Amino acid sequence: MDELRMIPVDEKPITQRYARARGRLLVAPETLRRLQSGDLPKGDPIPVAKVAAIQAAKDTSRILPLCHPLPLLGVDVSIRVEEEPPAIWVEAAVKAEARTGVEMEALTAVSAGLLCLYDMLKAVDKGMVLGEVALYEKRGGRSGDYRRS
Repeated sequence: MDELRMIPVDEKPITQRYARARGRLLVAPETLRRLQSGDLPKGDPIPVAKVAAIQAAKDTSRILPLCHPLPLLGVDVSIRVEEEPPAIWVEAAVKAEARTGVEMEALTAVSAGLLCLYDMLKAVDKGMVLGEVALYEKRGGRSGDYRRS
């Protein structure tokens, strides 16, 4: 464990940072129907999942021990339903002026949003699958810009 360390960023310049990630929750067709009709035991999971995603982005350094705490300038979360295959997509975009990137904050936000949806839908669908969580875009920093093709 002696080799574990938080990477020093004190000599890196403060720059504009941006990252966007997304992932999906595959659900049964009946689950999607119940979501769309508002027929769920715990209520509407979408606003709760948005709040969970935002909170997770803010708490990333507490969840992932080697991440730096960052003063986020904004977290934008969108959730959309897909009919075929039946799924719910969570996307998070995170901004900061910092010495290190916000990719982990965006990925953590998406993961927490998906987990929240799972939690609120599990009473009606135990076979849901979380997946395809990935970074889709990043801007800023020494490594330059990235866009998933």
